[in-house]
Amino acid sequence: MPFIDSSGSSNTGIWRVGARVRLNPLRHESKRTTQGDRMSFVDRLIAPVSTSARARLGIELLESGRAVEGFHQLAYAARGGCIEAQYRVGRCYLEGTGVPQATSEAARWLQRAAEGGSADAQFFVALLYVEGSIVPEQSAALFIDDESGGPDFLAALNWARRAADGGSAEGQALLAYILTSGPDSITDEPEAERWYARSAEAGCPQGCLGLGLALLRRAQDERTQREAVEQIAKASSAGIPTALYLIAALTEFGIGVRADLTRALELYRRAANKNVRLAQRRLGVALVNGHGIERDLVEGETWLRRAALAGDAEAAARVGLLYARGGELPPNYVEAVAWLERAAEGGYAPAARTLGQLYSIGTAVGRDSDLATFWLERAIELGNEQSKVDFANLVLRGSGTSGDQAKTRHWFERAAETGDLIAAFNFAVCFAEGIGIERDDTKAAMWLRRAAVGVPTAQYWYGRILIEGRGVPENTVEGRAWLRRAADAGIVDAQVLLGEMLVNGQGGPADHPGARALFEKATEQGHAGAMFALGALYHGGYDIAADRDLARRWFRDAAQRGHPRAQLMFGRYLLGDAAGRTNLAEARPWFEAAEAQGVTEATLELTRLAKEPSGQVRDPEGSCSVA
Repeated sequence: MPFIDSSGSSNTGIWRVGARVRLNPLRHESKRTTQGDRMSFVDRLIAPVSTSARARLGIELLESGRAVEGFHQLAYAARGGCIEAQYRVGRCYLEGTGVPQATSEAARWLQRAAEGGSADAQFFVALLYVEGSIVPEQSAALFIDDESGGPDFLAALNWARRAADGGSAEGQALLAYILTSGPDSITDEPEAERWYARSAEAGCPQGCLGLGLALLRRAQDERTQREAVEQIAKASSAGIPTALYLIAALTEFGIGVRADLTRALELYRRAANKNVRLAQRRLGVALVNGHGIERDLVEGETWLRRAALAGDAEAAARVGLLYARGGELPPNYVEAVAWLERAAEGGYAPAARTLGQLYSIGTAVGRDSDLATFWLERAIELGNEQSKVDFANLVLRGSGTSGDQAKTRHWFERAAETGDLIAAFNFAVCFAEGIGIERDDTKAAMWLRRAAVGVPTAQYWYGRILIEGRGVPENTVEGRAWLRRAADAGIVDAQVLLGEMLVNGQGGPADHPGARALFEKATEQGHAGAMFALGALYHGGYDIAADRDLARRWFRDAAQRGHPRAQLMFGRYLLGDAAGRTNLAEARPWFEAAEAQGVTEATLELTRLAKEPSGQVRDPEGSCSVA
């Protein structure tokens, strides 16, 4: 599901690790009453001698917008030992209310209040441990201001449990989050769900969101899914942007609610406007593709860019691909590479692989085998298995070191031994080409045979080595049978080679109509050799009615794709069409092209053209073999 981050990203979590806490500073406060106003007057009178009165006066000043004065009163009361004041001072430092923001001071005062029994303070101390804002006591400093030291779930668990037992609904939700997201030694999903339920019953939006996610994880029926959606909707109504995104995703895919793409996109837009980067990406993709919404490439690119700048690596990759492909937006390869690098550095493996491929083949950027190797290795480190094949092909073309060759062979050998058929084929290539290991055609054949059980490309190559007798005894009958399996699976080279065997009767009886059918399939994939073979069949001499018009057409198509003998035959057909200098002028370049590719008969044709009268007409001549 798109809303579940396999890396455990906090984008869809309850508590955002590393984010500064921003909750309303006046939770759990009683409403103002006439009696409260009278108490405020009394507090002003006795504040100089009562810490609790100073605390109440400080809170009143904060509520009235006089933050600096309020903080002054609260600080005095906090130093006097008032637990509520200590908690409030910690909150002021945490949020920069009436005093410059300072996480270290916030943590110090919150911890004092937490030790004094304040459930609210215990919650915040636990949250700061989860964020990594409090570091272990044995380090040089107890608190840090500028960067996270990493979450300390064990310390957080203690304070969150105390807050939860003390009745803090937020503490209950945080405890559940720790029991879900902490290390294996403390995770307990059933207990976490119970705490989420208690928090949700108390009306805590984070508890509702957590309960909804917990229900989704174990949902086996529509009823449980609907319950999950109900809880997440409560969190969304309370203003949690992530919950709004989740409702959009559930609506798009019809989980616990009727599928409605139009409604989902409306919700994605609302979440995107609240800076939920996953929603920005989903909306951007929909606009770029015109999926459920009118296509708008410019707006789509804008949302993808916003998500990318907010740290969404996949969105950055999509922006890069938009610039690389061009189209409605002009291509900009410098921008494309910059965005792809941003995505790859953000841990998005497909972007690293794309960069490796770009530098490998020199598309849009200069060919650079070192950079290709770097980015492909990065993609492999990020878990992209396909990049191992790209890396291996780079090594096969002569890039990399002997160490790279050994590493490539080791990857494929290890995977092949586990039964991976694709790896078995690639391991066979290592033996066939001597990549990271001594060349051994017999072992190459053995691994190809294993891979041929389920890999069509391996079926083609195993068929070929049987026909050639390379690493195995020659066996054209069996080789032809393997080619048939590969051809039926759509391997174009197998279709063409099998077609040639059917024409020549190799490995079995000749079958010219069957060969024609195979060549026709291959031409659908643009195979020039198959086009030439069809031209040869229709040229005559086979068990197929000759058709000079079809022969000419197929020779032309193959010649235009660079097939040398097709260029020769098409030139001959041009000479045989009709009298006139025009055909001679058209034929000459095709003979020259064929001669440049080493066709000696083309040289003879050019010599003959130089000697014969320019208007002489003659039929296409010369042998024309399919193979």
